[in-house]
Amino acid sequence: MSKNHKAASQKVASRKTASRKAPARKAPGRKAGNGKAAPASVGRQFTGSEIVIKALLDQGVEVVFGYPGGAVLPIYDALFQQNALRHILVRHEQGAVHAAEGYARSTGKIGAVLVTSGPGATNAVTGLTDALMDSIPVICLTGQVPTHLIGNDAFQEADTTGITRPCTKHNYLVKSIQDLPRIMHEAVYVATHGRPGPVVVDLPKDVLQAKGDYLPPSEIKHRSYRPQVKPEASEIERAAAMIAKAKKPIVYAGGGVINAGPKASKLLSQFVHMIGAPCTNTLMGLGAFPASDPQFIGMLGMHGTYEANLAMHGCDLMINVGARFDDRVTGKLSEFSPDSKKIHIDIDPSSINKNVVVDLPIVGDAGQVLAALIKALKAQSFRIDGKAQKAWWAQIDKWRARDCLRYRQNGKVIKPQYAIERLYELTKDRDCYITTEVGQHQMWAAQFYKFEDPNRWMTSGGLGTMGYGFPSAMGVQVAHPDSLVIDIAGEASFLMNIQELSTIVQYRLPVKVFIVNNRWMGMVRQWQELLHGERYSESYMDSLPDFVRLAEAFGATGLRAETAAEVDDKIMQMIETDGPVLLDCCVDQSENCFPMIPSGAAHWDMLLGPEDQAQQPVSEEGMVLV
Repeated sequence: MSKNHKAASQKVASRKTASRKAPARKAPGRKAGNGKAAPASVGRQFTGSEIVIKALLDQGVEVVFGYPGGAVLPIYDALFQQNALRHILVRHEQGAVHAAEGYARSTGKIGAVLVTSGPGATNAVTGLTDALMDSIPVICLTGQVPTHLIGNDAFQEADTTGITRPCTKHNYLVKSIQDLPRIMHEAVYVATHGRPGPVVVDLPKDVLQAKGDYLPPSEIKHRSYRPQVKPEASEIERAAAMIAKAKKPIVYAGGGVINAGPKASKLLSQFVHMIGAPCTNTLMGLGAFPASDPQFIGMLGMHGTYEANLAMHGCDLMINVGARFDDRVTGKLSEFSPDSKKIHIDIDPSSINKNVVVDLPIVGDAGQVLAALIKALKAQSFRIDGKAQKAWWAQIDKWRARDCLRYRQNGKVIKPQYAIERLYELTKDRDCYITTEVGQHQMWAAQFYKFEDPNRWMTSGGLGTMGYGFPSAMGVQVAHPDSLVIDIAGEASFLMNIQELSTIVQYRLPVKVFIVNNRWMGMVRQWQELLHGERYSESYMDSLPDFVRLAEAFGATGLRAETAAEVDDKIMQMIETDGPVLLDCCVDQSENCFPMIPSGAAHWDMLLGPEDQAQQPVSEEGMVLV
């Protein structure tokens, strides 16, 4: 190295050291949403990058997950010069969005993402689509080439707003510094109000470098978006009358209850107890109603419990709170609960009558609707029909007696159900958050890990994104640094975003990864066995890495359980080991996930085990649905 280069390097290093040691400027101004003072904007102008950071802080954002690149370097330079907004450097932009999803779903706050233009933005598309499908509030800031180069095929240019229009709740291209404060505050408002979802703000580099005035959130109001949160009184009265007449009611609750906040979950329990009905949760709704409650009949749907699906079919009144009648729940639509009246409570009007035509739609926030229903039922001195309730629960108990989740743990080979059941028993009394990848292990986790509270279960429901769980766990751990965070993973899904091991080690995030390793793409293999004549095309995972040594290579701890007798000790070792841990749990390679509604079948036509046969062979329509 030449003397000039050496001197220049020392000068840059001394600047960086001085910058990092310098305390944050204590400028006067309002308190930001995270309790830290946002500098006052009176009397000076700010660069676009400074406006972005000020807007995030004023909106209560405390952390942003991102990956730098040329188009967003002005924002990264502004981040370097402040200490209020934390940044987590991920290793892939998809991981950034999933981390923001985990952060948002476990806290009820908005998740924030920062990526560069072109490939940075396109790498975020899977995460954005996942957040849209599962109604997760995320603001994604994407860099863009300067405004005068847009449309010229400039380096790292992509039509980000065009690409993300189908996979976001809304998106913006900022063309002027004057529009930037309004757009930033609107983006957070749109993402968090009504049915939550991801919003993209595309930021050309010249806008980030320009100077302009900053406006606080109090001075910005969206011109037209006013989602209805309060239900119509007449609809509440009709619903109360339908509930009073019902002999076999069921409450079908989804992720909308969790999105409405913890109070909504408490109101759901109050409502269910008040009317004496069974309650079933969707995959996204687990935790909205306590799993230990005797009125909880488990998850419904393709891999839901026998009693939940049969009760949905046999009920005379179905009360849908914050769910969307998706195809994994309804099965064959023409045979979906044909004799029941249906009430659908949803904050998103476009979800009502979209898949299933209902008798009474109620648009509003789940918590506010439940509160109004409870008030209305009290006003009419509602009383449960004891005779009808006894007969209804007697039928449900007969379905429960089938013990649809039974399995046998014999010998040394670990059954995946046993592994997850032991994980639950050893962590249920701890402050624990669970994420999952996608596949058989995800369904077993939904069946055997019991949730008492909302916001403790993070999974990819609508999109079914392999690779979701690990970066999501990373975001959960950032939000809850002292909690136990476990990603229940399949070995195939875990490989999708394994690079984030580097992130959790860098930031000393003690995420635990519980790999249910059957050496197959398990759900793919199961479908190939049941639907494709056991022709296992490209579903076996050969040449898997040694996960123990892989963890060690990244600076984490690796463990392995190979026999049933080892499971408890290895789980406890995983929990008690400081820092990130990978536990490779080697399970039965041939185990299938039951119960199962064959694709295209009616929701009552369930396979309870390998010995069962569907009432009818899988139709061509059913094969297409897989």
